[in-house]
Amino acid sequence: MKKLAFPCLVAVLPAIAALAAAAQSFTTAAEVKPILQATKSSWVALREYDGNDMLYFTNLESWRCGLSQVRFSVNSTAATKVWEMEPCHEGEAHPNALKLEAHLPYTVLPLGMATSVSVVVVYDDGSEDRVDYDRKAILMP
Repeated sequence: MKKLAFPCLVAVLPAIAALAAAAQSFTTAAEVKPILQATKSSWVALREYDGNDMLYFTNLESWRCGLSQVRFSVNSTAATKVWEMEPCHEGEAHPNALKLEAHLPYTVLPLGMATSVSVVVVYDDGSEDRVDYDRKAILMP
């Protein structure tokens, strides 16, 4: 049986390599929009930590290439505050990788302050998606 496994693996390696290469280049709205639309429930997360509310934008930061802007608001549906994202590392092997050198994917709020969060994502093609969350929907255990 081991003799059959190796030839089968060799046969699928090119397909696996092609998928991996494609996944590394998600840098346009056409590429990231389906992912972000499928993960709307987890665009942001809220964590009570060290006496604060930590509002995380990690999912959006991970797919920021292909986005032109992210706006949000806490306890309002206005979503006018711009979330400053780490730049897309175009020209590098992993443009969406988070280097976290001068930017962290969260903001700190007073404990219990965030009762709701609204987020608007603007794709680089000009289209937008929006989600309004209640605290309990994004609160991490």
